[in-house]
Amino acid sequence: MELRHLRYFVAVAEEGSLTLAAERRLHTAQPSLSRQIRDLEYEVGVPLLSRSVRGVELTEAGRAFLEHARLALGQVQAATEAARRAARPAKATFVLGFLTGYEVDWLAGAMCVLRDVLPDVDVTISSQTSPDLAAALMQGTVDAAFMRHEPDLPDLAFVLLTRDPLVVILPSDHRLVSRETVRLQDLTEDPFIIVSRTAPTLRLVIDEVLARSGVGITPAHEVDNLSMAMSLVSSTRGVSLLPAYARNFLPWSVVSRPLTMDGEPPGIDLVLGYRKEHAPELLRLFLSRVDDLIVRATRPT
Repeated sequence: MELRHLRYFVAVAEEGSLTLAAERRLHTAQPSLSRQIRDLEYEVGVPLLSRSVRGVELTEAGRAFLEHARLALGQVQAATEAARRAARPAKATFVLGFLTGYEVDWLAGAMCVLRDVLPDVDVTISSQTSPDLAAALMQGTVDAAFMRHEPDLPDLAFVLLTRDPLVVILPSDHRLVSRETVRLQDLTEDPFIIVSRTAPTLRLVIDEVLARSGVGITPAHEVDNLSMAMSLVSSTRGVSLLPAYARNFLPWSVVSRPLTMDGEPPGIDLVLGYRKEHAPELLRLFLSRVDDLIVRATRPT
């Protein structure tokens, strides 16, 4: 008994006709197909099909045999696919994480670098909060991430990409929009909207900026994301401090102005994070091109 006998039998059983099976499914001559079925029945030792002028019908033995024939053919197909997969090397993957929002400025450059050094690798993008990206790096589900320098994570390494200045977010008809820059002293009369501790590194930077200024600003609202911040600025007539990348998402009702203070301008670092002990060749190649990545993302347009 050969596999072709099983395929022929299944085709005839499903078509209910030797002629149709020969023409539609098997592309062979009907007499040849009839002979193959007779050979199969001879080997099995019982009739599998009942022939009449109306076509063919399965006998009780044929119905029992059909179930196992289909199973055997399915197993052969599965074995074939398994062998082919084993013969092909698995395609490498690289998971790149982004603090949500930074894709606008950094994704295009990152993809150019990845295509240069990893042309045959499947790249997956993951957008999350910075603490979630840190956890994903630790778990090995993300290979490298554009994120904040999260503290107390000795197993992670960080490469500085850029320093993002803080800007003041205002309603578009605010009394200060005519100014080129804004001081914190100018904002004491407005409801202040601050990011929550779901962004702990950014919250720490803003808290330090407020403390250093000596200006009596008490947050009126906390927000978990950029969208919520923009909405509250617009709806409460409030103000906020956010990293400059937030300007990519300003609606018409909200504007930004640079923040001025005495001393070093306040800002927050954007870093490329990765796990120290997780350094496969793909990651090393990507890290070797970080300087190119910075040039691509920060050069004037």
